[in-house]
Amino acid sequence: MSANLIVLAGGKSSRMKKSLDSIDLNDEVKNIALQQHKSLIPVGPNDEPLMYYLLLNAKAAGYNHIYIVTSKENEAFKSFLGHYSYEDLHINFCIQHTPEGQKPLGTADAVFQCLSQYEELTKTHFTVCNADNLYGVEALKDMLRLREAPHALVAYNREGLRFSEERISKFALMVFNSQNHLEQIIEKPDEHQVAHCMSTQGELRVSMNIFSFYGSLIHKHLKDCPIHPVRKEKELPTVLMLAIKEDAAAVYCFKSEAHVPDLTSASDIDQFFKT
Repeated sequence: MSANLIVLAGGKSSRMKKSLDSIDLNDEVKNIALQQHKSLIPVGPNDEPLMYYLLLNAKAAGYNHIYIVTSKENEAFKSFLGHYSYEDLHINFCIQHTPEGQKPLGTADAVFQCLSQYEELTKTHFTVCNADNLYGVEALKDMLRLREAPHALVAYNREGLRFSEERISKFALMVFNSQNHLEQIIEKPDEHQVAHCMSTQGELRVSMNIFSFYGSLIHKHLKDCPIHPVRKEKELPTVLMLAIKEDAAAVYCFKSEAHVPDLTSASDIDQFFKT
């Protein structure tokens, strides 16, 4: 049986690039961080990039078809795949086309374009994740587990994430019912919303942007996703809320207590496997 993973490797990595002068990095790593996607920055003992470990985890979790969504300037990704060997992984590229003179239109647009280029994904389940987060094998396996809901995500315990309090406080909170079906996503929650979630749910759960969708049911929501009025992007949390509006039990939350190493700013590079 085919297990499909869409890896989103678009984005400008602006926060990473702006912070590069704040820490001491060798010139080679700094140049990669400036010129290439964050997932290709060396983080391993032998300079293996984050993407190397993400694909290893995907293989260990049982995935065999990978779709990497990039811009058309993706020679660095092709060079990466030419350097490392992944037996039993069928890796495809999807190009997220961007209107002339504009920035990419966000994660929902990236997934929509991937489905448009690979029609087989509209007829099956697939997992979506960010390329600059290192998701554990168990989280990737969760997205393959049988469930009644057509869609799912991993709900991470905020206390298990080893980031700064300031950084964690900005993560979107998830509200779900007693059957673990997603009800609401609270972007940039204030202290009153945090307190309310804690009192009603007894814990704080956040998304680290790993989802599972059923292609034929999510396709229309990806297509119809509105552009965020401030960020000017089509975002997957908005797609989830469209799905819930149509079916209250559409999105199941798998709980995780794990940490998710990521590359948001330059300070994350030398701390990647230490946090």
